[in-house]
Amino acid sequence: MAKKTRKSINFEAAIAELESLVEEMEQGNISLEDSLKKFERGIELTRTCQQALQEAEQKIQMLIEKKQSDEVVDVDDLDQSDAEAVP
Repeated sequence: MAKKTRKSINFEAAIAELESLVEEMEQGNISLEDSLKKFERGIELTRTCQQALQEAEQKIQMLIEKKQSDEVVDVDDLDQSDAEAVP
């Protein structure tokens, strides 16, 4: 069975969907199978949020480091290769 690919979503949308899933599951009115599907989706959303937060933290760290060297940097100029260089 091929794995489904989902369109990537932004952090805020992922949080909103995650909150909705939690509310549905807490009500307890869904089947075990549906609960497992929602749990799987919740894990995907959690990973998406963690990745977005990690990327934001890397950008902030780079801005702080560049600020200390008195270099002006535009956040949009930071690319993924720069973000990967930050420990």
